[in-house]
Amino acid sequence: MTLHALSPLDGRYENETASLREYFSEFAYLRSRARLELDLLSALSKTGLVRPLTDSERTALDLFTDEDALKIQDYEKTTRHDVKAIEYFLRDKLLESDSSLSDVKKQATSLQSWIHFGLTSEDINNIAQAIALRDSRDKVLLPALDNLINSLRAFAKEYRALPMLARTHGQPAVPTTLGKEIAVYLARLIKSRDEIANHRFEAKLNGAVGNFNALQSAAPQVDWIMFSKEFIEGLGLEPNLVTTQILPYDNWIRYFDSLRLTNSLLLDYTQGIWRYISDGYLKQKVVEGEVGSSTMPQKVNPIDFENAEGNLGVANALLTHFGQKLPVSRLQRDLSDSTVRRTFGVALGHTLLAWINITRGMSRVDADEETINQDLNEHWEVISEGAQTILRAAGRSDAYESLKSQTRGRVLTEADFKSWVEALDVDEETRERLKSLSPESYIGLAIQIVDSVIASER
Repeated sequence: MTLHALSPLDGRYENETASLREYFSEFAYLRSRARLELDLLSALSKTGLVRPLTDSERTALDLFTDEDALKIQDYEKTTRHDVKAIEYFLRDKLLESDSSLSDVKKQATSLQSWIHFGLTSEDINNIAQAIALRDSRDKVLLPALDNLINSLRAFAKEYRALPMLARTHGQPAVPTTLGKEIAVYLARLIKSRDEIANHRFEAKLNGAVGNFNALQSAAPQVDWIMFSKEFIEGLGLEPNLVTTQILPYDNWIRYFDSLRLTNSLLLDYTQGIWRYISDGYLKQKVVEGEVGSSTMPQKVNPIDFENAEGNLGVANALLTHFGQKLPVSRLQRDLSDSTVRRTFGVALGHTLLAWINITRGMSRVDADEETINQDLNEHWEVISEGAQTILRAAGRSDAYESLKSQTRGRVLTEADFKSWVEALDVDEETRERLKSLSPESYIGLAIQIVDSVIASER
């Protein structure tokens, strides 16, 4: 029951993260490895070492059920080894299929010795997890990230031309547009998305210490290097033929690092949006029935962005640990990586939850244009950059120093600025250029930059 779940991913946030169970639950891990063992039997049959599975055998083993998973776990109570438990389960399952036909039953018995032939557990485990990482990315994470990216694209497009006071070091700086500031994150996310989508996952199939020892001794006539390469490539993975007992996880870590960078980018984004909401630049939509405080009825809290911020932090803590732990293993291997790898779904679950919350949060905010315009027009000193640059172009070598004495540490009004312009000893063309400046118009090429990002492929 979700009320008694230890993890909030399987309790409070079950609806948002349930799609990852298909790839990272205990059931999914058992099912995937059982299927791989059968796929390896089929691959061995092509070498001539073993007969192909019959249709009835394949059918009996194709439908993996909760009952099957529980049987494997019963075996594991004795073996204390999950892959060996899968092997024993499959042996019994082969005997059960077509048990009414004695000749087929005899054939099934002869197949048993070829299950998990010449392999180490990690040959099965690493391939299963590589597939889970790839498929969860393609079917769950990328669609969620695309939804998030699309929410930013729509927001940037809507407010592409809305002038806004920018801040550097927390202080009023030259103006920008709200859409441009969102477009900066959009452009970064598009690059991150491409890195995540284009990653090719590695896997290995080469025995106990990576040398094909058992396979080569039992059947030296088979090209086991080619067998391994073709089997892994047939699953849509990249073969790594130079390993110890475990796959070097460098390749997987690069994927996790791409996710971690994306999450760090979004951590920055959620904090920025939170600040804009706090400053009144963004207003939140009021949803009937929702409550912002148990005691303050007026409040509408930015809970989606705050929830995302917390989950991004948890996800990145795990992703960082993966990068620190997985490259380190004593000699040919120790078991400390195994328990860490079982938390992949947890890191991805918190990532997914954060992405969903940001997307939902973006659907609930709009620009408060009145507040944005008022704040901008209270700071005419922010166009001093443009003014001093115009003066420098007109030959005034003291332009920067002149503006610095007029503006540094001061708040200028429109009247202050125009009085200063009128008092300048400059030609009329330069004076008119200065008069044309205003906080609302001094946005440079912000609109064109937004449009270029919006028009990008994703």
